Amino acid sequence: MVRDFCLIWDFPAGDFRFRFVFLLLVGIACSFTGFAQKINDDYRLQIKRASSPIIIDGKVEEKAWKDAEVASDFYMILPMDTSYSQVDTDVMMTYDDERLYLLVINYHAVPGPYYVESLRRDFSFGKNDNFLLFMDTFDDQTNGFSFGANAAGAQWDGIMYEGGKVDLSWDNKWVSKVRNYDDRWVFEAAIPFKSIRYKKGIKEWGINFSRLDLKTTEKSSWAPVPRQFPSASLAYTGILVWDEAPPEAGMNVSIIPYVMGGSVKNHEGGTPTDYQNRVGVDAKIAVSSSLNLDLTVNPDFSQVEVDRQITNLDRFELFFPERRQFFLENGDLFANFGYETIRPFFSRRIGLNAPIQFGARLSGKINRDWRIGAMNMQTGLVEETATPAQNFTVMSAQRRVGQRSNIAAIFVNKTNVGQMPARNGTDTAPLTQYNRNIGLEYNLASSNNLWTGKALFLKSFSPNQSGESMVHAANLRYSSGNLTWEWKHEYVSPRYTAEVGYVPRNGYYRINPSAAYLFFPKSKKILRHGPTVNTSLFYNMDREQTDNITELGYTVRFRSQSNLTAKYTYNRILLQQAFDPTNFSGDTLAAFTDHTWSAVGMEYVSKPQSLFTYTVSSQYGGYFAQGERFNLAGELGYRFQPYVGLSMTGNYNQIDLPEPWGNTRFWLVGPRVDVTFTNTLFFTAFAQYNEQIDNINLNTRFQWRFKPASDLYLVFTDNYLPAPFYVKNRTLALKFTYWWTL
Repeated sequence: MVRDFCLIWDFPAGDFRFRFVFLLLVGIACSFTGFAQKINDDYRLQIKRASSPIIIDGKVEEKAWKDAEVASDFYMILPMDTSYSQVDTDVMMTYDDERLYLLVINYHAVPGPYYVESLRRDFSFGKNDNFLLFMDTFDDQTNGFSFGANAAGAQWDGIMYEGGKVDLSWDNKWVSKVRNYDDRWVFEAAIPFKSIRYKKGIKEWGINFSRLDLKTTEKSSWAPVPRQFPSASLAYTGILVWDEAPPEAGMNVSIIPYVMGGSVKNHEGGTPTDYQNRVGVDAKIAVSSSLNLDLTVNPDFSQVEVDRQITNLDRFELFFPERRQFFLENGDLFANFGYETIRPFFSRRIGLNAPIQFGARLSGKINRDWRIGAMNMQTGLVEETATPAQNFTVMSAQRRVGQRSNIAAIFVNKTNVGQMPARNGTDTAPLTQYNRNIGLEYNLASSNNLWTGKALFLKSFSPNQSGESMVHAANLRYSSGNLTWEWKHEYVSPRYTAEVGYVPRNGYYRINPSAAYLFFPKSKKILRHGPTVNTSLFYNMDREQTDNITELGYTVRFRSQSNLTAKYTYNRILLQQAFDPTNFSGDTLAAFTDHTWSAVGMEYVSKPQSLFTYTVSSQYGGYFAQGERFNLAGELGYRFQPYVGLSMTGNYNQIDLPEPWGNTRFWLVGPRVDVTFTNTLFFTAFAQYNEQIDNINLNTRFQWRFKPASDLYLVFTDNYLPAPFYVKNRTLALKFTYWWTL
């Protein structure tokens, strides 16, 4: 299949660098087609049906566990990947008709308490003693699921994509228990087959187990993983061998209704309080064991935590990730097409300024080689802002090529439907405006994960569109134990538009090479250190350079897991349009003015084992218009583990420019408190004072998970004008959700 593909691909018109990188990508893929056997094929764990009922209580008492095969003798990943782990871990698995069971005994290597942040779900991996399970349930080394817990019992679950990334926004129904002893902590879990997706009939799943022990600063895994890769890398999974094919989940339908009541008061606008009462429902229907249909009617996302504000000194739109649960399962089929700044689809465009009325999403695998995704969402008309009703359609297909690579295609359509009020509020006019995107990309992932890359082509269509409206881009990355290098090329034409995507910049060519080299000394203090270099060169349509951003750095990682980084940055910017360098004053620099400066900076991240943790970074140097900029940022944290976490983030900018700007100084400060009464009862409160936009935001959220995946939320949000201090707007929401499985 790969070799046929190598012969039939028809290149898009464009820069020769795209063709060169693409041919190199496919050539590497072709060279790996003969490697059919998995790297860790010899690591096999037999799983057989449970010989007795199992109670999830963290006790190793059931006969089923005495009869189960044990996975032990873990390999060290960090600080070195050349020996067995010094921390012992035993893992057992079994199953019945409805659930997959997991039991883990995490022995202590040295005495002393465990380290955790809190009891909050989906904890930060590097700040907690934890155990994680990674399952390649499709046996494709690309997609799967992750489950785990920290030593205090906080759960971790996520959906896996791109061979080793985990999206922790995905939540599902499962139960677990952690019990602590003097010499070990035991993690026991039951995962319903209805909560995961898997290929029907296969008797071998990819699987690996990961352990992080902060007392010894050791990360380990059952099947060995090279230290340059995360333990989640599906290319290095062993094999879970079933005594018979996993049971079919049977009828797998989940109904998730919600009831929400609340109020919105706009004090700034002087409007009456808007009392809101909403009812809606989501449904999850398993079309097959690996293909899922999601439905939603009148969805509400009031429980989603507000975005963290940042100081914005950028010339282009900022990116904030999707947090809404409906868009997350198999979200990579839609959202990961393209690059960080070239996304033909970005789900946060849907429902941004208009309510979602209903939607449907079909996604998953239809066989070993094919994954598909189809989404349709309908939003309502908003008369106050003259926003029409809109329909969004996204379709995606992904075909595996070779062992871990794939070809993917996407179609995105946004259409205004019906009629909308004219701007004067009296007349109506029919609307036919639309924006469409089609795209094709090839994703490379070698069998050993040393080589990765991508080549993509996009084309947009809109009414009365003139001029070229396309994108082509490619990258190739090599990651060994010591050396990492990457070549990346992008071209975005001036007329390319992605109204349902995220493409903040148009009309440029970009060349972006980078490299890093790591030394691993025989030292009791330093784990690794080495230099990095990254250059980003932008050119306009006449091939004239407009941006040169070059960064040289040196990073030292200590065995305590703390980090120290020093860097030097060179900037040369030829502005293509007028720009306010403070994003605050309203005064702008003229387009086509040339600006050059350099800056130096340092960052230190403290070791995660301490109850008191901190991060501090600083940067000083030039700025636009021969000015100067000083930045100081950091975060302080203290935890009363495992129940209370306190933190304070701060960001200070001092910008000195000629008139009319003069000296500009602004703070962004954000205190936060996290209280986890239990692993099902949470309270969070944080404030954000943003001097740049003259706003204070206060957000508090109470969550009670009274049953798995069923919640009660109470959310309170305020925005204030700092001086004179008064409320701009206030929102209160009480939401109840219940996950009902048929």
